[in-house]
Amino acid sequence: MTNVKERIAESVISETESTQNIMRNVRVLIVEDHLMVRMGLSLILEKIGDISLIGESESGTDGVNKARTLLPDVVLMDIGLPEIDGIEATKMIKETNPEIKVLMFTSRDSEDDVLDAFEAGANGYIMKGANAEQIERAIKSVSEGTGWLDPQIARIVLSRVQKNSHSAVSSAPTGEIKYNEGKNIYGLTSTEMDILALLVEGLSNPQIAERRVITKSTAKAHVHSILQKLCVASRSQAVSKVLTEGLV
Repeated sequence: MTNVKERIAESVISETESTQNIMRNVRVLIVEDHLMVRMGLSLILEKIGDISLIGESESGTDGVNKARTLLPDVVLMDIGLPEIDGIEATKMIKETNPEIKVLMFTSRDSEDDVLDAFEAGANGYIMKGANAEQIERAIKSVSEGTGWLDPQIARIVLSRVQKNSHSAVSSAPTGEIKYNEGKNIYGLTSTEMDILALLVEGLSNPQIAERRVITKSTAKAHVHSILQKLCVASRSQAVSKVLTEGLV
């Protein structure tokens, strides 16, 4: 699976999108077969001024059709849906409208479900136990082109990475993930190797700066250099390359 985990990414960093501080309105479609869950999500979204609920679906098939008709910015997608499941629905949406972001919203946390969802094109993965603030941040994160990975899911993914490549991974005394120097074919410096490992952990630029005891601008410069050397356009693509090529 060459594209597995492509959109697994970092913690959200809020950004203004105009000099007039006008927030872009994010149009959301909910695809969820349980009425009470849909109602709960609707109440949450109604309280967020820059997010609009434009539609709801009870099945995967109807969700695909409404996504193609309404063209939402973000689809909140359950996995366990009637007719076709959320993973297949995500794949179908992405095949015709790749610009639509899909945020998996589910109670399933198995490795197979997580990896299959990202393989299908999901941009983020959040558990149904998330609170309103986390849901808002996740929606805005994927709408801005960054990914979102529920901390609970992140631990599962990182655990699998460590298990699958344990023979090639060196660990710091704290147990942090370290870059596999034996596969450094991209000319990364030792500092960039360490920072790349932090990207895999899901750290944002401010968190990287704090962990490495450097300024935020320095952390940003290192990340930019890493993206250039890996020949990728985003942090999520960098993480994808790291995970799929076994660089950590």
